[in-house]
Amino acid sequence: MPLRTPGKPLYGTPALFLAALLALSPWVSAQEPSGPAAGAISEEQRRDNPASQAQPPREDYYRAEFVILERIVDPANVNEKMTSRIPEPPNPNINEILRAVDRNGTVETTRQLVPRNQLHLQTAANRLENSGRFRILLATGWYQSFPPDFDGEPLRVAIGDWLADAGHREVEGHITIDRQRYLHVDVHLNHWQPLSLQRTTLSQSSDEAATASGNNQPMDDGAGQEATGNDQPALENDEARDSLASMATGGDIAGADQTQVSSASQPKAELITWIRETRRMRSEEVHFLDSPTIGVLVFFKKVEE
Repeated sequence: MPLRTPGKPLYGTPALFLAALLALSPWVSAQEPSGPAAGAISEEQRRDNPASQAQPPREDYYRAEFVILERIVDPANVNEKMTSRIPEPPNPNINEILRAVDRNGTVETTRQLVPRNQLHLQTAANRLENSGRFRILLATGWYQSFPPDFDGEPLRVAIGDWLADAGHREVEGHITIDRQRYLHVDVHLNHWQPLSLQRTTLSQSSDEAATASGNNQPMDDGAGQEATGNDQPALENDEARDSLASMATGGDIAGADQTQVSSASQPKAELITWIRETRRMRSEEVHFLDSPTIGVLVFFKKVEE
């Protein structure tokens, strides 16, 4: 069943759109990884283990999978006009972490993440990476119960290159999963780059002027579906094609709620693009949320007892 977000704009020329379709088409052949997962036990071992027999069945149990990718493109070729904008400051009350990498490369997470080779999205991630046009920043998943009326906590994300002057990663934000009748995924990510030389000079001049007037202010960091009946990802739809086409060509984000920045609150990195989108989905569907430079593949696998 085709999926489309009403009013979502299409970007790019027909040739580029066709190229995006050709890049997308191999994903339909992605297969569920075969063989036992790490830590799996046989039925015979399960019968011989009293502790496993005593465990109640898990309800509404899923494997949530996320692939976050970056399109390899010169930011100067992106039609976004966001360098003078700044998103809201990061929420200091976010304690749950999907994946956060500090300046030393130390990885933090509060989830028991499964290896990439156990993901349904592994084939899609590999083909995107091997194309030479995308860089995979994160490809992982975890098991969790998502019962009806589940109100999830935001999961912090901090991945990509380290921006030394800004003191944070290239892609930062959070992802939240809720469940009402359907699963709802809210993606809130910012894509940053180092300040250009011209903007660095302007920022320094503004700081010096503010200091001279006695009104210097501290800078903000500014970091901020229906089941298909098999394990084939449901990616041959308008939603996925339109999203990949926008990444293949670049384009403005329609209706983005952007906040104008004053020189006093200018961050120490430039905002290239962001993702602000909530998607309703069902298990066994692959969804693609995107901006012209970063994208997020999402897939939920219902785990039956």
